[in-house]
Amino acid sequence: MTDCPCGSGRDLQACCGPYLAAERWPETAEALMRSRYSAYVEGAIAYLGKTLHPQSRADYDEAATRRWAENAAWLGLEVRSTQNGGPDAEEGVVEFIAAFKEDGVVRRHHELARFTRGDDGRWYYADGQTPKPETVRHAQKVGRNDPCPCGSGKKYKKCCGR
Repeated sequence: MTDCPCGSGRDLQACCGPYLAAERWPETAEALMRSRYSAYVEGAIAYLGKTLHPQSRADYDEAATRRWAENAAWLGLEVRSTQNGGPDAEEGVVEFIAAFKEDGVVRRHHELARFTRGDDGRWYYADGQTPKPETVRHAQKVGRNDPCPCGSGKKYKKCCGR
């Protein structure tokens, strides 16, 4: 029994294995996302090409994908959220983070992946984008009429806020 690389906690043969072996096709966008991650881990590179939406295959380089997959140590998948993408939907978005080690450096690939159904009714990976980072404030915002944080005793607008 081998745990599925997708992080579902299930056995590979009860989870992504049948998809990678072309015995079944994923019924949801998230299942396709998880199976594509498992394909990188398991070296099922042909599956990655087959699960690309036909309109997205023009620039797919199977040899380069194989080199990258084989040279990375895959550390885990975190599915953050799923929007739509159920068995009856036409489109879905899955936010995920795939962790891997490449050239001795641990990296995290964070993506909003868009999935859509093809003319055959199957789910395909259409494209993805990197989510915009959240703004983090380390200091409390100073209002114009608040005392200046420099300690001068003046209002911020009359001191450092000029």
